Amino acid sequence: MNQQPHPDAPGMTVTCAVVTVSDTRTLETDKSGRLIQQLLASANHAVKTYTIIQDEPTQIQEQIEYLAKNSSLDAVIFNGGTGIAPRDTTYDAIEKLLEKTLPGFGELFRFLSYQEIGSRAIASRAVAGVYQDKLIFSLPGSTNAVRLAMEKLIIPELAHLVSQLRKNT
Repeated sequence: MNQQPHPDAPGMTVTCAVVTVSDTRTLETDKSGRLIQQLLASANHAVKTYTIIQDEPTQIQEQIEYLAKNSSLDAVIFNGGTGIAPRDTTYDAIEKLLEKTLPGFGELFRFLSYQEIGSRAIASRAVAGVYQDKLIFSLPGSTNAVRLAMEKLIIPELAHLVSQLRKNT
């Protein structure tokens, strides 16, 4: 089941930004943001920038546009604001900007989540895609959800996806 149709670039380091979207988290309390950084570092990827922003669509979109201008970044990983509560606006803000979507990411994430938490997985609006040649991932803010997405989906495919984006550049 772990067959790879194409070999990954050996030893490729992907440069990432980590963005936590939350009205309440601080640098001290942001366990999910720290976990993303730790898991990326353990997989020999680089975290160039880390920030916490409010769950405001304008701030989220401005952050994506700002990070997209950074030529040394390959991927941006957001966490938080993917549910359906009134303040959960991350999905809506990001989805509008994506030039290409990776529907399989959200589908597989919800499938894996269902195996762990049951039918509550339907409330997750995790999404991934491409904006201005950058990979964009948006994960729930739960530390368990972050670990699941990072270990089962993002880390295993990050180098491959970035190498696909670079093919014609």
